[in-house]
Amino acid sequence: MNRVLGIETSCDETGVALYEPRSGLLAHALYSQIDLHAVYGGVVPELASRDHVRRLLPLVRRVLDEADIERPDAVAYTAGPGLIGALLVGASVGRSLALGWGVPAVGVHHMEGHLLAPMLEPDPPEFPFVALLVSGGHTQLVDVAGVGEYRLLGQSVDDAAGEAFDKTAKLLGLSYPGGPALAALAEHGDPARFRFPRPMTDRPGLDFSFSGLKTYALNTATEVGDDEQGRADVARAFEDAVVDTLAIKCRRALRETGRRRLVVAGGVSANRRLRERMASLEAELGASVSFPRPAFCTDNGAMIAYAGCQRLLAGQTDDLAIRATPRWPLSELAG
Repeated sequence: MNRVLGIETSCDETGVALYEPRSGLLAHALYSQIDLHAVYGGVVPELASRDHVRRLLPLVRRVLDEADIERPDAVAYTAGPGLIGALLVGASVGRSLALGWGVPAVGVHHMEGHLLAPMLEPDPPEFPFVALLVSGGHTQLVDVAGVGEYRLLGQSVDDAAGEAFDKTAKLLGLSYPGGPALAALAEHGDPARFRFPRPMTDRPGLDFSFSGLKTYALNTATEVGDDEQGRADVARAFEDAVVDTLAIKCRRALRETGRRRLVVAGGVSANRRLRERMASLEAELGASVSFPRPAFCTDNGAMIAYAGCQRLLAGQTDDLAIRATPRWPLSELAG
């Protein structure tokens, strides 16, 4: 297997990339729909799907031109989880291109793409490791023995961390996308003024819960009212609570599994304070911590191209059917 074209359209980013096992990433392009959805304060699924239709083929041509090739040797596309309409755009285009080019195609699990994104770095982590997948739709701890060998250790029982970031940003009156806006506001906050609870850290287990923390932030924000410094203090307390909670659970997961490597991936892994906190685990536990570069933390075609390449190298291909699975637990992913 040589050059694999990766297509990502699970939500509000259109990503395309070309990956080759020996040379690595040959080209990639990304179009974000942030401006399109900002006026609505969140992603509008129908608008997302239509915009993927407009953007996808020009991005494919741009990536192929940049790599100076006429066609790839295989196509990988995100088959789920995600918004069904958005997924169908990528799946139908990806499968149709593969058919027209006469090359194999494979549907990729979106979270497997995130999990393997650090493998695109110059110094990728070695298997086995514990992975923290933390994004707008998922917060999961996974024991990873190898590609396709995943054991779910814990996950959020309600809001994902990224979802809690976005909702708390909205109640603070911040613009979409809320997570980065809240992190920017938190930079001006006093870390000593408020201390929020660290949910589900006082009991055994590796599951997460952020819904109550969001409510705690709402009640505290009501107390400070329109005071700008007060809002910044609330943002800082919320961010610290989420980061500490994630770090505590990662520490617990490493100790319970005996792993010496931690991978942190997904949109929230771009958060500066989270990166600093997780890096402290290296000195504390003697464990290495790996992140994808910030450009590959959010949804992108490069991670799908890489994950698809690994699946294809293992002999996995899809038939001619166009399949999209909006709800697809990682635990159900075949090895």
